[in-house]
Amino acid sequence: MMGSSHALSGAAVWLAGSLVLDQLADFHQTPLQLAVGTAICAGGALLPDLDLSGRVTTRQGGATVAHTFGVLTLFLAEVVEKFSLGVYKLTRLKHDPRRRNGHRTLTHTIVFNVGVGYGTLALCNAYGKWAVMGVLFFAFAMALRGLFERWAERAGWVIVTLAAAAAAYLVYERLPGDRGYPLLGMAVGVGGLIHLAGDMITRHGSPIFWPIPTGRRLWRNIGLPHSVALTAGDKTETVVLRIVFTTIAIFAGAMLIAPVLLERFNISV
Repeated sequence: MMGSSHALSGAAVWLAGSLVLDQLADFHQTPLQLAVGTAICAGGALLPDLDLSGRVTTRQGGATVAHTFGVLTLFLAEVVEKFSLGVYKLTRLKHDPRRRNGHRTLTHTIVFNVGVGYGTLALCNAYGKWAVMGVLFFAFAMALRGLFERWAERAGWVIVTLAAAAAAYLVYERLPGDRGYPLLGMAVGVGGLIHLAGDMITRHGSPIFWPIPTGRRLWRNIGLPHSVALTAGDKTETVVLRIVFTTIAIFAGAMLIAPVLLERFNISV
C-alpha cells in the first residue's frame, strides 16, 4: 500500500477501536487524547516502510516516511534498509530467496512492531517529559507527511518539522493524567501492525511470523492469493479503500466527539 493509505488506515482503525472501547468497555478519552492517539497511530502506520530507502543526495525515491525530515530520514532509511538486509542474510534458511535489498523484511514483522510499541512505552515511562515530547514530535511529523502528503510535499520538510515541533509542545502541555501517557506506545505499535495488515492484502505480503519458521522458510511472505490481492497504488487502493477509511474515521470520530460537544452545549445553555 501507498504511504497515504497506510496513514489513513491507521487513523481509521484507532478511531474505530476507540469507539468500540468507549461503547463496550466504558473507556472514555478526551477529544485531545483521541486526536493525539489518532495522529500517532497514523504516523506509526508509516514506520515499517522506513526500510525503503531512496537516493539520499538527490532526495529521490524511498517511501513516504523516508522524506519526513528530508535528507536526515532518507539517510536513516538507508541505514535501516541495510541493517534489515543484514538480518535477512544472517537468518535466511536454504529455501529463502536471495535478496539485494531489505524492504519488507525485519520492519515488516510482528516482533519488530510489537517491540517498537513496547520500547516507546518504556522510553516514555523511564524518561518522562522529553521522551514523550520526542515521540509526539516524530509521530506528528510522520502523520503530517502521510495524511497530508500533497501539502507536505509543497511545504517541504522544514515546514513539516516546525509544525510537528509546535504541535508536540502544545499538545504535551495540555495532555491530562499521567505524564507518561501510556497510550503512546500502544498507538505506535498498533499503527505498525495495521501497516502489516495493509501490506498483506497486496500481492507481495509481509513476513509477519519471523523468526518462526513456516515450512522450510524463515522469511515467508504472508498475504492474499494473487488472484484477489491488490496491486499497490491501483484505483482499488487509492479510491475505494481511502473512501472506506475516511468514512470509518469520520463516523467513529463524530460518534466519539458528539456527546462531549452536546454536553458542553447543554451546560453553557
